[in-house]
Amino acid sequence: MPNIQSAKKRLRQSLVRRGRNRSAKSTIKTAIKRLQASVQAKEFDAARAQLTSLSKLLDQTASKGIIHSNKASRTKSRLSHFVKKAAAA
Repeated sequence: MPNIQSAKKRLRQSLVRRGRNRSAKSTIKTAIKRLQASVQAKEFDAARAQLTSLSKLLDQTASKGIIHSNKASRTKSRLSHFVKKAAAA
């Protein structure tokens, strides 16, 4: 445990930020699971709508530095390819 006041404050701040970051990542993972479930159920209109909102969510978390921008782009690309391929089949 930190003894210096500024170190105590940094610890508090890092715990709060860790909670926010974990929450944002969990939200993304849940949205991805919902998208995959929609595709499995062959609800492609719902999947496309979810893909749009998920893309926005990924961009927001990348802009805040929670995830890397390349990871956001890669995830969006893979998921859009997944939806497009499933809809074509």
